[in-house]
Amino acid sequence: DKLKDLLQLLPEHDLPEDLKSKHCKRCVVVGSGGILHGSELGHLLNQFDIVIRLNDAPVQGYTDHVGNKTTIRMTYPEGAPLSEHEYPPASLFVAVLFKRVDFNWLQAMVKNETL
Repeated sequence: DKLKDLLQLLPEHDLPEDLKSKHCKRCVVVGSGGILHGSELGHLLNQFDIVIRLNDAPVQGYTDHVGNKTTIRMTYPEGAPLSEHEYPPASLFVAVLFKRVDFNWLQAMVKNETL
């Protein structure tokens, strides 16, 4: 019931047109473990058609190593980046919800409430 109520609060959206039109030929998933630090692979990662970043993997200040392209950012609410600079306007943010508190978080975000 809580999920039904929450879904009614959300506007219906489809994937952004630029994302729907992409043919995912080459995709890369960039995690937040820090393994790329010092790698200087940013230019290579930017060449992928789709760049999926997980959790709060930072981009700002690390572009030489992790690139600066973000197509999709997937995270649990507690792993969401705190800086607005980590949410490029052309990227898609995907909240991965599975715990009751995650749904409470989404409801608070949609209703502009505090938890």
